[in-house]
Amino acid sequence: MKLRLASLAVAALLVIGGAVWMRGLSPRPHPKAVPAPREQPSDGKRTPAAWVAAPGRVEPISEEMRLGFPIAGRIREVLAEEGDRVRRGQVLARLDAEDLIARVEAAEQTLAGREATLAKVLAGARDMERREARAAVDEARAVLDQARLEHERRRQLLAREVLSREEADRAEREFKVATDRLNASREHFRLVDDPAREEDVKRAMADVAEARALVAEARGQAAKASLRSPIDGVVLRKHRRAGEMVSIAFDTPVMTVGDIDRLRVRADVDERDIGKVAVGQKAYCLAEAYGSRKFTGTVTRVAKILGKKNIHTDDPAEKNDTRILETLIDLDGKPPLPVGLRLDVFILTGDGPTKELPAYTP
Repeated sequence: MKLRLASLAVAALLVIGGAVWMRGLSPRPHPKAVPAPREQPSDGKRTPAAWVAAPGRVEPISEEMRLGFPIAGRIREVLAEEGDRVRRGQVLARLDAEDLIARVEAAEQTLAGREATLAKVLAGARDMERREARAAVDEARAVLDQARLEHERRRQLLAREVLSREEADRAEREFKVATDRLNASREHFRLVDDPAREEDVKRAMADVAEARALVAEARGQAAKASLRSPIDGVVLRKHRRAGEMVSIAFDTPVMTVGDIDRLRVRADVDERDIGKVAVGQKAYCLAEAYGSRKFTGTVTRVAKILGKKNIHTDDPAEKNDTRILETLIDLDGKPPLPVGLRLDVFILTGDGPTKELPAYTP
């Protein structure tokens, strides 16, 4: 009899010990299992405030920006490390791009040549060329005057039968040649002295515009070999190093940057609770790493479309096919929370007083 009672006592102890052990290993309860915050109204009666719980994740106010090159190539240098503060427009990395630089130089030389041609067309002939053409006209006129006199003299001699017909014809030919030469000199002078033709100017201007477009294209292509920060922020992650290849066929980010001067929380609100959430509502967040410390904030944006869950817990019983509505909450102050930290979010949706809501104190 005593042996039987002892066996029953040992079995009872084993059952109780097993229950205590299993309770210690149970997963952290979902945010909805956390007791609802309560407010104390002015009439002294305790009334539970309406609230919605959801899992959330800390992110920069700018979101996490994964930066990469828009062209393929080999990384020549990486100029920033994780944790470095960067400025908008600062170069973070460069590719090997000697061929692109050579194209820029060639395009600039072509542009310089075409600009010189346009300037020459617009300016017309130089003063020296005009003087030269004028001198040629004067010379041709003098030759023509001499040829005219000789032609008249030989024609008179021919009339007196003192000169042969052959000599008279030679003088007449020389007179006609001198006349043609004078006319040609005059045409050349007008060509040199007149302003450029409109079609010549348009053609030269079109050539210059084309060369400028080629320069802009070459410079734009060369600029793609430099990775610049689009914001003032911090390097959150460095994905690639000097010497590695990047491609445009698949995602190959080089760095992730973000503005962490202000933080916000992206919460996954269950589709059953979306009707209770609105912009302007107060909220607070709890993190397991910070114990009972509360971080307050305000709902600033509510998505217009449902989506799949973004935040998953370690609970094997968690449902992954739940539809959620993304809700953004701007945190108050500058809490020391790392980007990516998972939080339990509580959004206060009731009309009761919220003055007793604990605020974050740096």
